[in-house]
Amino acid sequence: MYKLLEGKKIIVTGGTSGIGKAIASIFVREGAIVVILGTNKEKAIAAVKDIEGENPDSSSCNYLIVDVADASAVESALKEQIQEWGNHIDILVNCAGITSDKLLIRMTEEDWSRVVAVNLDSLFRVTKSVLPTMMKSRSGKIINIASVIGIIGNPGQTNYAASKAGMIGFSRSLAREVAKRGITVNTIAPGFIETPMTQKLSQEQSDSILHRVPLARFGKPFEVANAALFLASELSNYITGTVLAVDGGMLA
Repeated sequence: MYKLLEGKKIIVTGGTSGIGKAIASIFVREGAIVVILGTNKEKAIAAVKDIEGENPDSSSCNYLIVDVADASAVESALKEQIQEWGNHIDILVNCAGITSDKLLIRMTEEDWSRVVAVNLDSLFRVTKSVLPTMMKSRSGKIINIASVIGIIGNPGQTNYAASKAGMIGFSRSLAREVAKRGITVNTIAPGFIETPMTQKLSQEQSDSILHRVPLARFGKPFEVANAALFLASELSNYITGTVLAVDGGMLA
């Protein structure tokens, strides 16, 4: 049976839960060799167990424990992993992300800095760590998971919106830099998806959000993962520098 990502070597940051975990699972289903990055060992072990349980015929998933906000830890861990793969990597998915929501007038330096460090600074560090290998092989796909909030904004999320808007600008610029090396760089902008992040919302907040979504429901992680699968596969070889919204029509 043909699989879209047979034998592809893939790193997924933020792969222990939510959208990142769903992406890792569908990639494994399609024949990929996946390593997920996370900060919590118990969660990482549980995620790998779940992913392998969902894909008993295609179980090739492992994990690395690394804080993507730690530059030296990222460089060391990814260098070792890429060497283990014979100095090769096919696809990178940057999905690590956190929130720390407050109105700007109440936001602390720590609230701002931590969100930007995990969501945006890590994008720079992780991508820079794998890019030389991709450039040498003159092939590769980079998929960055941003958010519609980085496009339309949201009260109480200036830090999160800024980090996700930064991801979009980073991706479009990098796409132009590396296109001649056979590398594509694309962004997915999910809307409100059923993840641990959205589970923190009150019923009033959820109802308010749904009024802004033409499809009148939250998305599922697998729906974002399907978009990532398309961008990771050969079906998207002529697409780079784009932003694919998976948002139930919020940007329509």
